[in-house]
Amino acid sequence: MPALTLSILPDGYAICRLEPGAPVPGWALAAPGFASITRTRSELSVVVIGAAVPSGIRHESGWRIFELQGPFAFTETGILASVADPLRDAKIGIFAISTFDTDYVLVKAGDLGRAIDVLENAGHTVRSAQ
Repeated sequence: MPALTLSILPDGYAICRLEPGAPVPGWALAAPGFASITRTRSELSVVVIGAAVPSGIRHESGWRIFELQGPFAFTETGILASVADPLRDAKIGIFAISTFDTDYVLVKAGDLGRAIDVLENAGHTVRSAQ
């Protein structure tokens, strides 16, 4: 498994679930920092800074984000597994998001300190985002 550098993004994030046919909400597009919007046949998922989520939206807050420092070529293998496997072994649940250049792994804020220890013990470098 490759040794990676991961940055912890500032702030807490929320994972929101909307109906599959819902329009992409303006509050998601306007949210500062990291945002991810994914539509499937069964849902519209939005990940944004927790403070941006309006009341009445189904969501789970209290997530922190590790950004894997890419970019990674599509031919590279084991990138996400090198982070997910040690967290799995430590029984730390994750929510993963991939983009064109890199991957993001979310853990609950209460697990952040333990996740950092686990990832560093697995040979990764973890730092705060600039």
